[in-house]
Amino acid sequence: MDIQTTTINIPNGTPNLGGYLALPPGEGKFPGVVVIHEAYGLNDNIKEITRRFAEAGYAALAVDLFAGRNQMVCMARFMANMLLLNSLNHAGIRDLKVSLDWLENHSKIDSTKIGAIGFCMGGSFAISWACTDSRLNVIAPFYSMNPRPIEAVARACPVVGSFPENDFSKNMGIKLEGELTKNNIAHDIKIYPDSKHSFFNSPRDVKEQAAADDSWSRIMSFFGEHIGG
Repeated sequence: MDIQTTTINIPNGTPNLGGYLALPPGEGKFPGVVVIHEAYGLNDNIKEITRRFAEAGYAALAVDLFAGRNQMVCMARFMANMLLLNSLNHAGIRDLKVSLDWLENHSKIDSTKIGAIGFCMGGSFAISWACTDSRLNVIAPFYSMNPRPIEAVARACPVVGSFPENDFSKNMGIKLEGELTKNNIAHDIKIYPDSKHSFFNSPRDVKEQAAADDSWSRIMSFFGEHIGG
C-alpha cells in the first residue's frame, strides 16, 4: 500500500492554521513527527520531507505557520520574537503546541513517541519548543538559532542537529552542542564542511547532496533510537 497524504485544518490555533499530513500504510499506531518549515513556508520541499518520514514509518505533520496570513508580516513578527522578545513563547510556538494536540489525538498516532524536525526558522522553533514542551521526545534542527536564554536548553529533549560550515548558524551549532553536553542531554551535532545555508533543500550540488544524505541517515538512526519507526 502507498502512504496516505491529506491537507488538514487544525482548530484552536491561529485562524486558518492547517497542515499537510502523511501517514504510513497500515493501521498504526505510528510514532509522530512534526515538520516545521523555513521562511519559504509549506512548499513542495517540505511536503517531500513529510512524505519521506511516512515512507520510513512515521506519521508526519507539516504545519503551515503562514496559513491565511501575510507571509512577510509573519516572518517579521517571528524574527522579532526570536531575536528581541520571547523566543520560548510566541504565536509560532503556541501553534506548534496546538498542532501536536491535534496529532496526539489522531487514531493512528502513538502519542508517547513524538519528534520534530525544522529548518532555519523552523529549526529555531523546534529547539525553543523542546525547551517548553515535555511531549517532545527528540528533535532535529537544521541551521537554526538557539533559544534565549540558551540555558533553557537544559530542559530540551535529545537533539540531532545539522549545521553548514559556511553559515552564521555554524557557531549556533557549536554553542548548542556545548549546552547539551553540559546538561547531559543525548545529542548528535554535526557541522558539514563546504556546505551553505539550506543545504537540505533541493536541488543540491554534489557536496551538499552528500551532506543532505548523511544528515538524513543520522536522523533516521537517532529518531529510531528515541521514538522508533
